[in-house]
Amino acid sequence: MSRVLLPGQSDGQRGRGAAVNPASRFETISLARLPEGGGDDDLLCEYSSDEEGDAPSRSRFRSIMTQVFRDRTKTIINPVDSPDLSFKWTINPYRGCEHGCFYCYARPTHELLGLSSGLDFETKIFAKTDAPELLRRELSHSKWVGESIVMSGVTDAYQPIERRMGITRACLEVMAECGQPVAIVTKSALVLRDVDLLSRLAQVGAARVAISLTTLDAELSAKMEPRASSPQRRLHAIRELTHAGVPVAVMTAPMIPGLNDRELPALLRAAARAGATGAGYVMLRLPWQNKAIFLEWLARHMPERAKHIENLLRDVRDGELNSSKFGQRMRGEGVIADQIRSVFEVFSRRYGLSSERIPLSSAAFRRPIVPDDSGQLRLFS
Repeated sequence: MSRVLLPGQSDGQRGRGAAVNPASRFETISLARLPEGGGDDDLLCEYSSDEEGDAPSRSRFRSIMTQVFRDRTKTIINPVDSPDLSFKWTINPYRGCEHGCFYCYARPTHELLGLSSGLDFETKIFAKTDAPELLRRELSHSKWVGESIVMSGVTDAYQPIERRMGITRACLEVMAECGQPVAIVTKSALVLRDVDLLSRLAQVGAARVAISLTTLDAELSAKMEPRASSPQRRLHAIRELTHAGVPVAVMTAPMIPGLNDRELPALLRAAARAGATGAGYVMLRLPWQNKAIFLEWLARHMPERAKHIENLLRDVRDGELNSSKFGQRMRGEGVIADQIRSVFEVFSRRYGLSSERIPLSSAAFRRPIVPDDSGQLRLFS
């Protein structure tokens, strides 16, 4: 598989998770181009990361500029059809994610846009600027009955550009207005900006948040998730959301054998002390070109441990680096996978994180009223 490095690139770009742009599996050569129909009129903004972020220690990066393009999607609520997942609907305000987590399973989605799953995924972000209006119309449909929606099922709704764009908050305003139940998964303390809307929904049992926590080591976190909030800020977010009456779970994901799996008990303990009442975990999976990004990252950041970590991961993936088997892809298989599962179960019980999750309530849901094609409000919703 071919890799394309940026001119002058050697040891990775500061503040970026990937250091390569692996060729798309759909392309015979590697190109960095906009999707069909894209152009300068779709470029919403371009900025350096010096202007963004919520962790001062990470805010002074000098790296590749982030470009944000308009995503002209026509729908916003996406159906989910997977026996491994407990939800049926998602909303993702952005495609691509500037957090730059080197392990992100969503990276290959950028290849559908004719881009790379490497640096392109974290430097070329597509914003669904029409999301709030689309959401209002879709929630008003007679067939919509207020089923729960997960935000950030693919990319993080609270990545740095959300500070500037505010698309996630605008969507939450629509949801709070009509009592639409929502669950949010994020690794950003920016979620606290919207605590007013989330607590309003939580009062009717229609909101919960899951904070992703992969390590308590700030230095390791900065390498794994260069533009995400620091571990301490994520724990702070758990505390503040809990104090505001919003139920919070911790997602210790992904677990990477030999890298962060030994932290699992400490992660669960810290989250419980901060107020989390539930927990989950996922074993690292590396679809498509993520394998190249993962191996390059290991060689760059953990050269003395790279082969050991790779071998341990292969042990939980039947000799491979990925498995797409339903029932196994989220947990892995084999002795090491069983050990991680046992540790998670034991310490989840010990710290009170294993209670059965109460489903979100749609009792307060009311379809929003939207104008018809003539601009008049509908008489009946």
